[in-house]
Amino acid sequence: MSNQLAEKQVNPVVKFSKFMDTYKGQLSLALPKHMHADRMARLACTQFSSNPALQDCDPISIAGSIMTAATLGLEPGVNGQGYLIPYYDKRKRISICTFVPGWKGLQDIANRSGRCTTWTGAVFEGDHFDYALGDRPFVSHKPGEENDPSKLIYVYAIGRVNGSEWPVIEVWSAAKVTRHRNKYNKVGERHYSFRDWEMYARKVPLLQVLKYMPASIELSNAIAASNHAEAGRNGNVIIDGNFVHIPDRQDSDDDGADDQGGQQQEQKTLPTCTPEAFDKRKAGWKAAIEQGIQDVNELIATVETKELLTTDQKVEIASWAVKPTTGEKQ
Repeated sequence: MSNQLAEKQVNPVVKFSKFMDTYKGQLSLALPKHMHADRMARLACTQFSSNPALQDCDPISIAGSIMTAATLGLEPGVNGQGYLIPYYDKRKRISICTFVPGWKGLQDIANRSGRCTTWTGAVFEGDHFDYALGDRPFVSHKPGEENDPSKLIYVYAIGRVNGSEWPVIEVWSAAKVTRHRNKYNKVGERHYSFRDWEMYARKVPLLQVLKYMPASIELSNAIAASNHAEAGRNGNVIIDGNFVHIPDRQDSDDDGADDQGGQQQEQKTLPTCTPEAFDKRKAGWKAAIEQGIQDVNELIATVETKELLTTDQKVEIASWAVKPTTGEKQ
């Protein structure tokens, strides 16, 4: 009885700090050279201690989210680079942490390649704002004194590829961002946009601009993590320091129960890929990934239009991905 009482009295932050110590070795393998495992572990503990909702999360999911952030070269909770967001998993009936890259993190990843420049802006009531698209695109924005998120009226993003004549511009009204959020949001008011509206709003047009910027493994992974988090699901896998976004069909079924009706039932009738069928086809799949014909996410999505893959099969496919060189070219 005394041992049980002592266990209950252990400070959850202290307990989590000891838990993170066991992951420092893996963190060191995932981190780029300019980042350190001790700092990432401290950042995780800081976020854990300051956010009571994170303390209800599966600690393994928090460690996984830190690994995701580390692989992308981003620090959660630092200067808007990214956030540890807790979501409730209806299927597993537990709270799960997901790393969500912020607009500053996405912008940093795009800019660090040295092949393009991106930035975003938020327009509030009272600002002087004008823009044009077409063959002479421009944005003119003179901010005023207002910065209340509730008075946000436009957000915009601009990207310029080195050597290009014209920038890529996206301008969204606050109402359009809200409609976008409502269309794709699967977790209601638990969506992180309700806590940080400006951060979410600025990221939406930026994601559109990034589609036209030079691609990199890091940027593709960051966008995949951001898109996956929009639905409130945690399907990120890190293998030997490589971040791979793997959609979970069961999670998709749970989310679809509210708004897809018959489609959910149709998905559940798909057959599961047998071990024999997987072994027969994996050589061709692996070659397609290694030769750059398909990436991991595209292959999994394509296969699962006809048959479901098991978690072990998805993880094996993920292991074929080419490892990124995050942070080596700064």
